[in-house]
Amino acid sequence: MAATGKTRTTREPLAPDPALGEGADGEGHFNPHLPDVDYGVLDTLTGYAIRRAQIRIYEDFVRSLAAWQITPPRFSALQIIARNPGVRLTDLARILGIARSGAVMLFDALEAMQLVAREPSPTDRRAYALALTATGRQTLAAVTEAVCDHDARIGAQLSEAERQTLLRLLDKLAPGEP
Repeated sequence: MAATGKTRTTREPLAPDPALGEGADGEGHFNPHLPDVDYGVLDTLTGYAIRRAQIRIYEDFVRSLAAWQITPPRFSALQIIARNPGVRLTDLARILGIARSGAVMLFDALEAMQLVAREPSPTDRRAYALALTATGRQTLAAVTEAVCDHDARIGAQLSEAERQTLLRLLDKLAPGEP
C-alpha cells in the first residue's frame, strides 16, 4: 500500500495504442500518403519523414511481438537489463531517455510479466539492481529472434549498403554526445 492508503494498480501488459487505431486505410494501418491531400511543407521535413516511417515500423513491431506482449520500450529495457548486470532503475531511465516514473511503470509491467526482478545492489544498500528472471532470459531470446526477423522484414527494400548508410545518417541526427 502506498502512503496515501491507495493500492497500486498495474497497467494492462499491452494496452491498445490509440495511435494504432483505425487507420487511414480502413484496416488499422497507418497510410503515410492519402490521395488528394496536399501535405505542403510536411513532405520536405526530415522529422516528418522519420515519424511516418517510425509509425509503420512500430505497427509491424507490435504485430510481430504481440504473442509476448512486448513493446519497443519493453524490448529495449530487457536488452539493457540483460546486457548490463546490476543496472539501477535511475540508470535505465537515463539510458532509455525517459523519466524515472516512466521507468518505474515500465519495470513494474515487466515484473508483473515475471520477466525481471529487483535484487539488492552489491554497491549501494539504498538501491536495487535490476535483473532478468529465468523466464525473462528465455523470453528475451525468443523475442530477440522475432525482433531480428521484424528488422529484416522492414529493411528488406534496402541493400546492406543502404541500410548501413541509413543507420549512419540517423546517428548523425541523434549523436551520442550533444
